[in-house]
Amino acid sequence: MLPSHRHNLAAHLSVHGGLPVLDRDALIHEIDAAGIRGRGGAGFPAAAKLRSVAPGRSIVVANGCESDPYSSKDRALLELAPHLVLDGIQVAAHAVGATEAYLCLHEGNRSVLAALAERRDTVPVKLVAVPHRYVASEETALVHFLGTGGARPTGKFPRPAERGLRGRPTLVQNVETLARFALVARVGADRYRSVHTDLVTVTGAVARPGVLEVPADTPVSAILARAGGSVAAQAVLIGGYGGTWMPRSLADPLPLGREPGLSSLHLLPEPHCGIELTRNILFTLAAESARQCGPCMFGLPAIAGDFANLLAGRDATGRLARRLPLLSGRGACAHPDGAVRLAASALRVFAADVHAHLAAGACRVTAGAA
Repeated sequence: MLPSHRHNLAAHLSVHGGLPVLDRDALIHEIDAAGIRGRGGAGFPAAAKLRSVAPGRSIVVANGCESDPYSSKDRALLELAPHLVLDGIQVAAHAVGATEAYLCLHEGNRSVLAALAERRDTVPVKLVAVPHRYVASEETALVHFLGTGGARPTGKFPRPAERGLRGRPTLVQNVETLARFALVARVGADRYRSVHTDLVTVTGAVARPGVLEVPADTPVSAILARAGGSVAAQAVLIGGYGGTWMPRSLADPLPLGREPGLSSLHLLPEPHCGIELTRNILFTLAAESARQCGPCMFGLPAIAGDFANLLAGRDATGRLARRLPLLSGRGACAHPDGAVRLAASALRVFAADVHAHLAAGACRVTAGAA
């Protein structure tokens, strides 16, 4: 999927060939048989999403915003293989009968602009710059921004596939997922399943951080070895700011490819305090929310404050035990769910640090820093 250097259209076609013409049902069947799931974080079956979009006058929105600071796989894909993504947009447009397509990014991308200039697509793709805000890349926020200029989530129902931009059925799909559509359309589901790979961003305590392309079901330990090995890491954050902390010992045998939404690994080095980093992330998530529903407006600052209290040696574990279940699944979008997942996993993985903070007002790391 990722070439060693940027492919222009000629290079792209020499490697992949042109896109075949498949009827809608056959195309969606192949995508279903290939087992493709969304690579934006949710991991929803791509074929089911395609089938939910009523064909005719629909719209395709390609999401390349990648708001999580621990992920850069989409930027690498758009930089090195922009035509594969643009092909995927055309495949998706054909599958849902779309007449318009948008590619949403947080910033300008010369590689994508150059690729667009080389193409004459059946469904023209419009490049759109989206504000730098964490929740701006949520699918309903993208649709709302394209329609009104306000990049704020609008609630879980109706979904964009039912009524999206200008009231028309709208497919919102991550750019890596779309690139996979382009591969399946060319090689078919059987061949795709035998050779497909995942893009994973590795950051933190590794010798060579960056984006790696690995075979599906590659264990975390093998991915870290590709990144040069880890430098005394105590825990791994899988899935970025809305992800899950795992002890290094448990994360090592985990096959990352079996969880399609988990596309980043951040290794917490020794000596660093996991509770402190989680507090910082939670405050960022609270500040980046749309502040338009109770869980985001009040709940996220509250749990971030609870983690700040833990760091100061004040026991907030009881409040967190009560608050976290109240936030999950209650927001207008999934933003609070990710914060809850992060916080709950931190309390489990860094239980010893929590105990040290409550007993002595600091753990061994923060005590040394003071």
